[in-house]
Amino acid sequence: MHKIVALWAVPRSTSTAFEWMMRQRGDMTCLHEPYGEAWYQGEAPLWPRLAPDSLRSPGLTLDSVTKDIKALAEQGPVFTKDFPHYIDHMWDDGLLSIFTHSFLIRDPAKTITSMFHKWPDFHEKEVGFPEQRALFDRIADQQGAPPPVIDSDDLLENPAGVIAAWCEAVSIPFVEEALSWEAGGDPSAHSWWDGGAFHANLAQSTGLRPQARSQYIDIDKGPDRVKQVYETMLPHYERLYAHRLRT
Repeated sequence: MHKIVALWAVPRSTSTAFEWMMRQRGDMTCLHEPYGEAWYQGEAPLWPRLAPDSLRSPGLTLDSVTKDIKALAEQGPVFTKDFPHYIDHMWDDGLLSIFTHSFLIRDPAKTITSMFHKWPDFHEKEVGFPEQRALFDRIADQQGAPPPVIDSDDLLENPAGVIAAWCEAVSIPFVEEALSWEAGGDPSAHSWWDGGAFHANLAQSTGLRPQARSQYIDIDKGPDRVKQVYETMLPHYERLYAHRLRT
């Protein structure tokens, strides 16, 4: 079986931009949150805001996703971007051993305010920081060293340097040309959620280019619910932030 590189992220963390960059390489099969599709709209969905009329996909399960990933890896190397909270109840050594693990984090003040803007009724289980931290700790304990962690602000400030360091950490070649692309691409073609509505800005982008570190968000000015969720998530983010890749 070929290498399966997993980027375990949280929502609204620039993870789809990272995935889009990986698609430009052309040397790996790239997957967009395959476990998420089963978690949200498989035949037995698990998301906490499930409604009677929520979409179902017969035959799509978390186990079938794993089988499909393994089948693709028999043909060539695979990159998958996903969120740990979709499969935290499935973690065992057998499943986790098929992946080369890495993590993408982002300041929870930025992710949670963005989620609230898109989904005012989001459930705390959908935020994902505790599960991301738990998986990081488990992999670090198994391997005897922390797996690579990218912080979103570092990535946007120095994309070439951070991605080169990440490629070295997961033992794949760095392809600098993949950091640029033509505007007008269609990331939504790979998205199973809401027709790719979350990715409209990405479709008009032309690459991962250095940009000034995004402005600090004063979480105290946010809604009470956002502030409460932020306080819950912050320690988990800080745990991974201490181990982020530095260039």
